[in-house]
Amino acid sequence: MSMRKFFKSGRPFRLSMRAKLILSLSSIAIILLVSSMISVMEYTSMSNYVSELIADNISSVNVANRLSEMSHTYNLEILEVIGDETSVRVPDFDDEYFKSHCDSLRMSVASDQAKPLADSVMYSYSAYMLTSLELEDVLQSDFIDTRSWYFERLQPRYARLQDDLERLTNTIYKDLERNSATFDRGFYRSVIPGIVAVGVGLLLVVMLLFFLLAFYVRPLYRMLDGLEAYRSQDKKYTVKFDGDDQLAQLNDGITELANENRQFRSRIKTISKK
Repeated sequence: MSMRKFFKSGRPFRLSMRAKLILSLSSIAIILLVSSMISVMEYTSMSNYVSELIADNISSVNVANRLSEMSHTYNLEILEVIGDETSVRVPDFDDEYFKSHCDSLRMSVASDQAKPLADSVMYSYSAYMLTSLELEDVLQSDFIDTRSWYFERLQPRYARLQDDLERLTNTIYKDLERNSATFDRGFYRSVIPGIVAVGVGLLLVVMLLFFLLAFYVRPLYRMLDGLEAYRSQDKKYTVKFDGDDQLAQLNDGITELANENRQFRSRIKTISKK
């Protein structure tokens, strides 16, 4: 029968037993699937963003430590030259490497607290390097005390550079801690839809279980008890329950057959008595 003829017939639309079960199970599956997709998308988006921040923080910490190590080694070499009165060798320092990595460090830091500190590192480094370039003249001069020059001019600028690098490193570490905490919070936030979906799914499963028990299992047991009483005790089949699906149609068919069978047996008994 076509849908047009069906609606013209005036019969109400009724879901079959199979359709009800499929609809119930499909609803649970769709809810779990959609919530799982939301969880995965949320976690992926958050993970990619925070992971990039954490990677930049780790890279910045490594660069800052490397710059601090370079300046410390250079300062020790200058101190060694100062201690050796016969030496006139000026230590080498990779100025291009320091400046380029300092610029990349200034570009990579993201927080408002770290950017000014990165600028301070560059300023203090420039002051330190300009002062260190005086070393050759100081060594060749007969009037300048090299030790006084080192401790009164160069060492304060070196201490300022190391202090700026240390403060920058500590600030980057704090950014790293915040980003790690953000990652943890984002992870739990992305898990929440999955937890809700599991809870809703379990609730729907329980509701579906009660639905099956109330509308299918119990009526089936009542039908079986009614058939057993009909067959063994010759009682009238009087099982009735609300419903409009195939189970109700089956029960109506059993009731009709049982009544017809009783009428048939009653006629046989009447004929046999005659």
